[in-house]
Amino acid sequence: MPAYTTSTASPSFGKTSAKLLLLTALAAVALTACAGKPKQRTRLVYEERPVEALYNTGMQRLDEKSWNEAVDYFEEVERQHPYSEWSRRSIIMEIYAHYQANDYNESTAAAERFIKLYPGSPLTPYAYYMRAINYFEQIVDVGRDQAYTETAQAYLREIVQRYPGTEYARDAQVKLDMVYDQLAGKEMEIGRFYLAQNQPLAAIGRFKTVITRYQTTSHTPEALYRLVEADLMMGITDEANRNAAVLGYNYAGDRWYTAAYKLMQERGQPMDIKPLPVAEKTKPAKKEQKEKKSWLSRINPM
Repeated sequence: MPAYTTSTASPSFGKTSAKLLLLTALAAVALTACAGKPKQRTRLVYEERPVEALYNTGMQRLDEKSWNEAVDYFEEVERQHPYSEWSRRSIIMEIYAHYQANDYNESTAAAERFIKLYPGSPLTPYAYYMRAINYFEQIVDVGRDQAYTETAQAYLREIVQRYPGTEYARDAQVKLDMVYDQLAGKEMEIGRFYLAQNQPLAAIGRFKTVITRYQTTSHTPEALYRLVEADLMMGITDEANRNAAVLGYNYAGDRWYTAAYKLMQERGQPMDIKPLPVAEKTKPAKKEQKEKKSWLSRINPM
């Protein structure tokens, strides 16, 4: 089972993806800005200044990775020039700067403000994307509450549905697969706990959730094996045979089928499919694998 920390994706992967998509979003919106040399400031003085100077200073602070200072300048653009194109772009930069500073709540608030103010802007997809990523970055270990994981799942799905075929949707789908694996891992942890407590019926519900909702994750072979274990604990031999057969059909070369095969043999239950040696493992084509998983879900109703 994957070991997740406070962030499912590595920091470099997540931050780099956000930056690349930010550049893509900005490239889609033309805006001419003067490239002057604003003064270095440690604190902002509340006086009216040219919008170009404020914005360019904020950009300079971004380049310097002075995230909080950058936010100060972009917020000043908003205050002095509300509802302008400069203000729109400044909010986007605030989203990014807060995210880079790991201020996920502030980044989310800025993203939601942009979505509300400018729902039809070419930059709005980026705001939706960053709102989801802020929750994705806060996914925690499977042993803890998965509220962030579930929220990230909902927002990532929304991106895939709203912007199909875009870079946002493609990246969101990759992260969505990771979220599914995380949620499946949580179900497995609870199911194993119930088995250890000699509560096979409660465990079965968790393992079936993995098979029906998260069947494309890495946890599916173990979930099928644990179903075999739980069935045998309850004396439901026919169901154990059925689940073991499904495991063998879909994962004959997996270690969990080897374990299930051995378990069934010990119980005097012959299996038609023998485990494949490691050297004979074959990876099915993507299309074939998808068809197998669909078939698996049909014969394993919740």
